[in-house]
Amino acid sequence: MRNRARILLAAMAITLGVGAVAPALAGLVQKKPPYFASISPGKARMRTGPARTYPSSWLYQRADLPVKVLDVYDHGAWYKVEDPGGTQGWMMGTLVSEKRTAVVMGMVAELRDSPRDGGRILWRAAPGVVGRLSRCSRGWCHFDVRGRGGFVEANHLWGVEPTEELP
Repeated sequence: MRNRARILLAAMAITLGVGAVAPALAGLVQKKPPYFASISPGKARMRTGPARTYPSSWLYQRADLPVKVLDVYDHGAWYKVEDPGGTQGWMMGTLVSEKRTAVVMGMVAELRDSPRDGGRILWRAAPGVVGRLSRCSRGWCHFDVRGRGGFVEANHLWGVEPTEELP
């Protein structure tokens, strides 16, 4: 059986090109918790356990809110997550996205034109503002809030580790 799968994958690679097979395989490989993700819909329930029969402990009404995935249950059907405030609970796998987002924590974050302290300030984001992350390196991340982006020091954000690298 294992050899058949390898032959099938090799045939797909030859027929479709190697690049077409990689995304299909990537979907089968799950990240090892803990890692950051985000809530995809505008309304999502957190539950006290990994099933709909468990009571709801929280209703989130904010798409793209970052969460930390702490555990995966039933092959990705349920995720144990932690929100920026430290609340932990379970969410259905369909409610959690791999899209990387972050929330400004503490004080106003300055979005700069380059990843350095001397960069020109383009925007300012208040605590609680959620944005999308990209290009994290050396303690800085590109942070985009509805098309207004700039580089922010990662230690001002919840949703990324200060030393994390993102392409």
